[in-house]
Amino acid sequence: MISALWGALLIRVHSSSVSSPSVSGPPRLVSCGSSQSSALSQSGGSTSTTGTEARSRALGRRWCPAAIMLLALVSLLSCLLPSSEAKVYSRCELARVLQDFGLDGYRGYSLADWVCLAYFTSGFNTAAVDHEADGSTNNGIFQISSRRWCRNLTPNAPNMCGMYCSDLLNPNLKDTVICAMKITQEPQGLGYWEAWRHHCQGKDLTDWVDGCDF
Repeated sequence: MISALWGALLIRVHSSSVSSPSVSGPPRLVSCGSSQSSALSQSGGSTSTTGTEARSRALGRRWCPAAIMLLALVSLLSCLLPSSEAKVYSRCELARVLQDFGLDGYRGYSLADWVCLAYFTSGFNTAAVDHEADGSTNNGIFQISSRRWCRNLTPNAPNMCGMYCSDLLNPNLKDTVICAMKITQEPQGLGYWEAWRHHCQGKDLTDWVDGCDF
C-alpha cells in the first residue's frame, strides 16, 4: 500500500515539474525554478552564466516545498501504517506458531484455547482493528484493547504491554504473544476476553487442533 502511494506521488511530482503551463494558467506548484534565472537565460547570457543558472534551477527543483511536503506525507504514513502485509492464518498454521511461542499449557490453557480465542476474536486476521465509540481500538489477532494494554492516539491511556497498538498487527505475532501472555497473568486469565468466555470456556476444543501436524 505504501509503495503504491509512493509511486503515485512520485508520478504526480514528476508530471507537475516537467509540464509546461499555459500563459494564462495558474503558477506551477512543484517546479521551483527561478523566473529571474529563466529571463536571464532567454536574454542570451554567457555560457558560464547559463550553466550556473541551470544548476540553480536544478537545486530549486530538488528542494521544492511541494515536493518536500509530499515526501513528508509518505514518511508519516510509513510510520503510522503496519510495516508488513496483513496475514490471515489457517487453523493449523496458527496452532504451530503459537506452540512455537510456548503458549501450549501456558497458565494452564491448552493450545486449542488460544486457537479458539483467535478465531472468535479476529477470524485469525492479524490486521483486524475494531474501533470503539470511546476512541479506543481492539487490535490484532487477539483483539487486544488500547484502553489498557497498548498505545494509540488516545492520550494518557495506560500501556501495560509497553508497545504501540500497531505492533500488535504484525503477522509474525511476537509482540502479540508477549502482550497476550501479560494479559493472561491477570486473575481473569483468558476470561479477560469475552469471546473466550462465550465460545471456548468449558467446551470440547479438540477440533481446533485436530489433524494439525506438530
